[in-house]
Amino acid sequence: MEAVDVIIIALYLILTLSLGIWISKRASQGLDSYFLGGKTIKWYYLGLSNGSGMFDVSGTAWMVGILFLYGVKSFMFMWLWPIWNQIFVMMFLAVWIRRSGVMTGSEWILTRFGDDKAGRASHFIVAVFAVIASIGFIAYFFEGVGKFMTVILPWDLNLTLAGELLLTSEQSYALLIILITTIYTIKGGMFSVVTTEVLQYGIMVLAGVLIAGYTFTEFTDAQVSALIPPEWKNIFFGNELETFWDEKRDPFNNLIDSQGYKMFGAFVGMTLFKGFFASIAGPTPSYDMQRILSTRDVKEAAYMSGFTNLVLFIPRYLLISGIVIVGLFYVAPEMLSGGNVTGNDLEVILPKVINDHVPVGLKGLLLAGLLAAFMSTFSAFVNAGPAYIVNDIYKKYFKPQASDWHYVKASHLASFGVVLFGVIMGFFADSINSITLWITSALYGGYVAANFLKWIWWRFNGWGYFWGMLAGLVIASIQFFLDQNKGSFVPDSFLYNAADVPAIYLFPIIFFFSLAGSFLGTWLTQATNMETLKSFYINVRPWGWWKPVRKELQAEDPSIEKNKDFGRDMLNCLIGIIWQSSMILLPIYLVVRDYPKMWITLLIFALTSAILKFTWLDKTKNYSYDSK
Repeated sequence: MEAVDVIIIALYLILTLSLGIWISKRASQGLDSYFLGGKTIKWYYLGLSNGSGMFDVSGTAWMVGILFLYGVKSFMFMWLWPIWNQIFVMMFLAVWIRRSGVMTGSEWILTRFGDDKAGRASHFIVAVFAVIASIGFIAYFFEGVGKFMTVILPWDLNLTLAGELLLTSEQSYALLIILITTIYTIKGGMFSVVTTEVLQYGIMVLAGVLIAGYTFTEFTDAQVSALIPPEWKNIFFGNELETFWDEKRDPFNNLIDSQGYKMFGAFVGMTLFKGFFASIAGPTPSYDMQRILSTRDVKEAAYMSGFTNLVLFIPRYLLISGIVIVGLFYVAPEMLSGGNVTGNDLEVILPKVINDHVPVGLKGLLLAGLLAAFMSTFSAFVNAGPAYIVNDIYKKYFKPQASDWHYVKASHLASFGVVLFGVIMGFFADSINSITLWITSALYGGYVAANFLKWIWWRFNGWGYFWGMLAGLVIASIQFFLDQNKGSFVPDSFLYNAADVPAIYLFPIIFFFSLAGSFLGTWLTQATNMETLKSFYINVRPWGWWKPVRKELQAEDPSIEKNKDFGRDMLNCLIGIIWQSSMILLPIYLVVRDYPKMWITLLIFALTSAILKFTWLDKTKNYSYDSK
């Protein structure tokens, strides 16, 4: 690396650390201040922070790899998460969640199921899920930032003792960056996280614009058109992915065949099936939920969620598309010269491009931007997970009466513990892709059924929620164990074949077991106390099967009406998914110089934005229900 690149990175790290520590004094006033910023932070700062938190380096490396290999159709791989969960949150779930006035997702569960044994069981299982998810994501970040930094930075940080390798360079770099991020995150809580993430978002936008601009100065339109196959730019597909790489690049076709997504129609169908239920289930108990609960009122919760979608995708895909174009010109020939191309090769396209194929200065800015991406997402999870440990486990069950100072110090220890366990898990992860698929398809798959039912069915109770979540977590853990140990199974045995099934195709099995646990737990136990259900319904006003509760309320107050917004909400979600997809495709088509498709996509973006102005934004502006 040149001196100017090192200086840019050093200045970024010093600025971020200083800003995070400087703002941290505002977080010492109590748990509400530490984890939610005292519900005083403006919605657009929270929206920028939320978008910045989703702009992680491990995910970016993964998206670079799938766009490189599969072309424009790869944006549908994003439905694995599913990304349009954010659309459902924007349209109606943010308002439903924010009305509670609580601190965490598991505390919110008590407003649905009550504070009896069943309610506490549901409350506990959500807290456990939140902590497991935070640890899993920290492992995911650990794996990603280590690979990234090793390829980019020239220094060998292998640590040996008596001839034995203790830490690889990947692990040493990851530990160093995690340590820096953990310092200001633990010290400053939500105030430090949001402040630094707004700064980091600006750096990431600059990085995306610069790498996209660089491709326009480095490659002509004719060169780009000659390089990229027409099918690579085609959004439409059949039951199977067609071979679109030419003979010289046939190893890429072979890699597509080996990754388990050749039956692309079935894959997209499965992501749609999972995505609908996962989206109505709502945000998982992580940093996204914390941002919603941090807003000042329900109107700002909706605004924040919509703004997150608006600010995230265009700059992120400018960066991804720019990296991919450079990679296709320079890294692809290097990969093909080695003969066999593997999935792991895709994960290092991002760092190889920055390390070898961008000019001095731009390299430092891109590295600072991707470090910002890592640090913002990491800090968001380090802030979110411990909230459940301290507020929902320690405070509720072990020490309900203590000073604010005591709980803040306990939060510091909980944050450190979550980071430590995440790093330990990261040491045993094979690749970014394996953790990505476990989180998106298995762990989140176990979350879906119970959290879908909690909104729409009055009879669903706390025990149903507990057993539904537990069944999903158990099956997800089994799937992770099989995936991590498939090399030790006898070839062609049942366990070997089960371990070889792509995680997305296991979602229906996980969903079925979780659904069975939910129904059995509900039918074999008593219904939730009617007073709790009435309080929940009058506060949240969800649509779904709530007739017995509504009848009880109408006997007391005939003015209470049924929520009839289901049709409009679903139509808005459909329009919102198209709107969100256009923001992904627009920068891709711009950078690959497919101007006709770019203008069509821009028109779709403009039309869907105009429709949502009348069907969503105007409704939200007139919303008068204030939160607690």
